[in-house]
Amino acid sequence: MLRPSVVFPLLLLVGCGTAVADHNRYKWRDAQGNLHYSDSLPAEAARMGYEVVNSHGIVIKRVDRAKTKEELAQAKLLAERRKAEREAAEIQARTDAQLLAGYASEADLTRSQRLKTEMLDQQINAARISLRNQEQTLADLLGRAAEVERSGQALPPAKAEELATIRKQVDEQRQLVERRVNERAYAEEQFEKELARYRELKAKQQAARDADG
Repeated sequence: MLRPSVVFPLLLLVGCGTAVADHNRYKWRDAQGNLHYSDSLPAEAARMGYEVVNSHGIVIKRVDRAKTKEELAQAKLLAERRKAEREAAEIQARTDAQLLAGYASEADLTRSQRLKTEMLDQQINAARISLRNQEQTLADLLGRAAEVERSGQALPPAKAEELATIRKQVDEQRQLVERRVNERAYAEEQFEKELARYRELKAKQQAARDADG
């Protein structure tokens, strides 16, 4: 039987041996594909990627290789694209929900669209009437200016300023009419898309009800 003074040192040796043997190592491959194991992490392993294995050879952690600048840039673009797609999908979902909640039937939707179209037409007509009036005012001013010039007199500064002002107003009003017309054309396109989407959503709802029934 061993004396306690002998057993205690032996236990220390056994314990130390276990501690030395039971530690993690780095497993990695170099640029040529050769497999390596090491107790410390070489720079090449950090660059190429590595695994951490325990004393039983089981992988407990994987670290990918460092990405190049090009790969990082591509990853960033991909992340931004996916984020934009998610946001677009969320917006579409909200729009769809509002569309279905706002109109109980297709007739309700088309009636709302017709009212919006009529309002746009009224705005266009009002802009055109205003433009005709301004053009008539401009024509009168130009006629008077021509009479002054034919008489050999110079156009008074106040009249010249008034003429320049009405010219500018006419140009701006023409641009306004053009914008209103373009807005109506765009609204018509959107109405068609909205109606098509509404029909699609209603069809899906009906299909879901049929499946449940």
